[in-house]
Amino acid sequence: MKLKIKKYLPLAGIAIFIYLLFKINILNVFSEIEKADLTLLFIAILLTFVYEIFQTLKWFLIARKQKISVSFLEAFKINFMTNFYGFVTPSKIGTIIRADYLKKYTKNIGKGISNFTIDKLLDLTSLFVLVVFFILVFRNKFNFIPLNYVFFFGFVLLTLFLVFYNKERSKFLLRIVYRKFVPKRMQEKAKLTFESFYEDLPTKKFLFLVFLVNLIDWIIIYLVNYFVGLSLGINLDLMYFLAILPIATLIAQIPITINGLGTREATMIYLFGLFGIEAAKVFSMSILVLLISGVLPSIIGSFLTFKNKDSSNGEAKHNNTGI
Repeated sequence: MKLKIKKYLPLAGIAIFIYLLFKINILNVFSEIEKADLTLLFIAILLTFVYEIFQTLKWFLIARKQKISVSFLEAFKINFMTNFYGFVTPSKIGTIIRADYLKKYTKNIGKGISNFTIDKLLDLTSLFVLVVFFILVFRNKFNFIPLNYVFFFGFVLLTLFLVFYNKERSKFLLRIVYRKFVPKRMQEKAKLTFESFYEDLPTKKFLFLVFLVNLIDWIIIYLVNYFVGLSLGINLDLMYFLAILPIATLIAQIPITINGLGTREATMIYLFGLFGIEAAKVFSMSILVLLISGVLPSIIGSFLTFKNKDSSNGEAKHNNTGI
């Protein structure tokens, strides 16, 4: 039963998405998209590439501090490739493949895993800060959101960071897992990965700089949403977009769908509805943003992924034949 639930849970969000599409009326959605301002959509596309640059920059800075000697151009390519895997997995967990791509620049995969973990933790932390800030600013509109649960989530996030960022504390907590659940034949490899994970970790002061880059990164992607919204005639102030979208993004992290599909749209329709915006416009905005900031980078990422596989296969054949 548990396996079946786990298998079909990601389909829940897709079911919500399809339900919303037919409830709103698919023809209304197509009509809204057809009327979109192409100039504003072009600005949104340009901002998407700026977003990709900053998305790369935030983990590239961590990588350099970890003495992972990857160039920014290579990191930029890796970012597109990992976006391809992240696009088709719940909560974008597929982006962890970045650790494997970074393995060629380090002795062990552990540094790549720690790079991914720190990046994702800072991602969530900066998103959480935006959510709390705008809930407090627009408390009269968002008074239905229980702040005690929000702050409890923040407390858990901070505690996990303080515990696992310290090598000795995490070693103490993970010792039971290591002894009971890691097979003996894999224990040495697990030990090396653990040691590599904590090698050359950035200081907490440095992480604050990366945290600020994360905030900028989120704001850029919300600017993409803003210009797409303007193209559809959603004439809300940018501040309202910055208040609504982090909440929708946070809810979209719940792993019951692929790439937040369905849960994000349902949340956005409800929250934009508080400001009198029609559901068809909100749904259309979500689809266009998905195409611009999700599908487009994934297409580029898929091309780079298959090109990378072809070059890797070519190198393997070259080594095997000794040519």
